[in-house]
Amino acid sequence: MHKSKLAGFIIDCQTPDLEGSAKFWGAALGMKTETFPGEAGKKYIKLQSPVTQLYIEVQTVTHPSRVHLDIETDDIEAEVARLQQLGAKEVERIKTWVIMEAPTGHRFCVVQAEPGSTFDETANRWQE
Repeated sequence: MHKSKLAGFIIDCQTPDLEGSAKFWGAALGMKTETFPGEAGKKYIKLQSPVTQLYIEVQTVTHPSRVHLDIETDDIEAEVARLQQLGAKEVERIKTWVIMEAPTGHRFCVVQAEPGSTFDETANRWQE
């Protein structure tokens, strides 16, 4: 058995102005921005949601702008296999996550659950 859940929404912005993009989306959604430290801060800015279980992030990308979602799991290989059985296909592996494409053409990522998060209380449980 493995577990997974919606981790959040990522606003992909094909722009050199990540800060300006995050400021726009933060203002549009009524959320403050939080810059990540170090190298991550050059590519990602978190939007602080008043709803604690909603995770939204703005990131800079090289592909056309779009919104994608992340599925968080305690077993990436099992979750990728489950999603492939549903018709998704693996596109690429980057660092610790897998980019996938739904049968509808939408891209999404399968990511590792963060230690100490509320993951265990809110995740779906899947039988292999």
